[in-house]
Amino acid sequence: MKLYPLSLGLLLFAACNQPAPVKVEKLNYPQTRKCDTITTYFGVKIADPYRWLENDTSAETGQWIAAENKVTQDYLSRITFRDSLKKRLTALYHYEKYSVPFMRGKYVFYYKNNGSQNQSVLYVQEGLSGTPRILLDPNSLAKDGTVSMYAISVSNDQKYLAYGISRAGSDWNEFYVLDIATGKQLNDTLNYSKFSELGWQGDGFYYTRYEAPAKGQALVKSNENPMIYFHKVGTLQSADKLIYEDKQHPKRTLGAYTTDDEKYLIVHFEEASDNNAFSVKDLTKPNAPFVPVVTTFTSDNTVIDDNGTQLLVYTNKGASKYRLVWIDINKPDTTNWKNVLPEQENLLQGVSLSGDKLIASYQDNVKTRLYVYSMVGKMITEIKLPGLGNSDFSASKKNTTVFYSFTNYITLPTIFSYDVTSDKSTQFAKPDNGFKSDDYITEQVFYPSKDGTKIPMYIVHKRDIKLDGNNPCFLYAYGGFNISILPAFSPGAALFLEHGGVYAVPNLRGGGEFGEKWHEAGTKLNKQNVFDDFYAASSYLVDNKYTSRSKLAIHGRSNGGLLIGASMTEHPEMAKVALPGVGVLDMLRYHKFTIGWSWANDYGTSDDSIQFHNLIKFSPLHNVHDTTYPATLITTADHDDRVVPAHSFKFAATLQAHQKGDEPVLIRIDHNAGHGGGKPMSKQIDEFGDMWSFVFYNLGMKW
Repeated sequence: MKLYPLSLGLLLFAACNQPAPVKVEKLNYPQTRKCDTITTYFGVKIADPYRWLENDTSAETGQWIAAENKVTQDYLSRITFRDSLKKRLTALYHYEKYSVPFMRGKYVFYYKNNGSQNQSVLYVQEGLSGTPRILLDPNSLAKDGTVSMYAISVSNDQKYLAYGISRAGSDWNEFYVLDIATGKQLNDTLNYSKFSELGWQGDGFYYTRYEAPAKGQALVKSNENPMIYFHKVGTLQSADKLIYEDKQHPKRTLGAYTTDDEKYLIVHFEEASDNNAFSVKDLTKPNAPFVPVVTTFTSDNTVIDDNGTQLLVYTNKGASKYRLVWIDINKPDTTNWKNVLPEQENLLQGVSLSGDKLIASYQDNVKTRLYVYSMVGKMITEIKLPGLGNSDFSASKKNTTVFYSFTNYITLPTIFSYDVTSDKSTQFAKPDNGFKSDDYITEQVFYPSKDGTKIPMYIVHKRDIKLDGNNPCFLYAYGGFNISILPAFSPGAALFLEHGGVYAVPNLRGGGEFGEKWHEAGTKLNKQNVFDDFYAASSYLVDNKYTSRSKLAIHGRSNGGLLIGASMTEHPEMAKVALPGVGVLDMLRYHKFTIGWSWANDYGTSDDSIQFHNLIKFSPLHNVHDTTYPATLITTADHDDRVVPAHSFKFAATLQAHQKGDEPVLIRIDHNAGHGGGKPMSKQIDEFGDMWSFVFYNLGMKW
């Protein structure tokens, strides 16, 4: 998937720990040059006066960025409690963070952050009681923490670890290889990879790569013509063997992985950001062809296991809420598929093998439930979680130890190991940062959207809250790409809750919480449903006295940034504060950059007449007009090659030109950072510290 002169009285109120009466003077924004660019779409002329800002490497754009950042930082520096807030936010970030471990043979692998490291460190140990040792510390790769790990994969003989790194948050990756026993890095270096999986076969692996981008184009050029290569450990990348490419369909993404027994290579193809077709190649037979198994792009499919010519596949083909099926590659027609776990009322979130058992995760009204099944789909037991919340898990066919996490909005992530044979869970890691979770309660409500559809929403607040309409409230959502927004602990949310805030998260249509039908109800010509769901959430909170419009802040990132941009242009009165983060804001040109074309399944594109007329109705950039907008802080970064920063640049310039009220319209442009993945902790605290300072100040909250 962001002030200038303040009155002396305002400073004194803030310094005396009183709610600040927010009155601001208009800011002097940089004078952003306009050009006369006009594009005609199906007879409709659309002006694009700030298109020159799409050239993110030009000197003029660089000067504009510097000028905008100066206005923003001047404003933020006048918030007297900003440093104190960041200090408390740092303390809330300071707890041991563990990923869900996974086992490969005798080894247990996991990431751990001691609470103050910019990047999490990869550890390995032998068995549950072994002594942990550092296998790879990305903090040693860059002093400022801007090099992060992207993906890791262990060879089936547990001899090698292949891993990727990202620099400055870019989606471009480099891959390297370690010897697991010694921790020694080998000489292998692979470049020009994006969105790659790693599939081992013997002493090598399959991966996805692109042609090298032209100089200056790496962060903006459309990503096309991916290829699958095989790399043998100990050789140069120039010796890698091309395995698969599809020049007839340059705007497809490709990925490759192998089954646990290394019998089959699975190559999957996407024409959009979700749903895939896939083919298989029998690696035990020389020169075996690729056999198409699923040939349409109407479902999401993942191969879990194999048995002879049978593939065990997790799919939503013919099952909006997913199912688990056996597919015979010699008879792949859907009429021959055999259910193991048929579609149920609850969403099947994921499946893995543990020994000869299936571990299945279901979403029950946006709450996780874990079950153990036999290989023929008979339910054996439920793995009892500590409460209502979200759980991720890992399991392997070659052992009977399952690892799982548990978290919710007021519970830090705790890690457990579970033995399938004994049906027993044991705590593996439990962090603590001093947050007093017992002081807060979480409730889930279902409210009606504009068309009457019931939308679930979590609401978190102090136990002794008074529903008098005077509480500051932070409303966060996403609503897209079949992605489920599940309960999870956030240091920023904890900070807001500590100071009397109400934290609310609705699960909008467009997400994946209730399966593909829920997703489709928020895509393309149905995209307006997402914005209506969000506005209805804000109305529920106001009508039920949790807050008021003047005490409400709204936030979303990436596709959620589009949500905030559309919400504030459709309903400028909706909230006091708006925070569109790394947002898709120019809906007519988003598909022109990097991987943007793959989002067409959710959005549609302006290349189609019907979709153009739909997109222009809600495209944030094209619906700004002269009115009073909320206090706005737009956030982006100069190395964001997922949602290029031009979206935010153009939206900020347009919004500043049309703001008729006195509320600030600011943009915070991070340097040496990307879309968000792999961002070092220091940069996270700095960005979110600025964001929360802006929220606290403009909502008049006590500090």
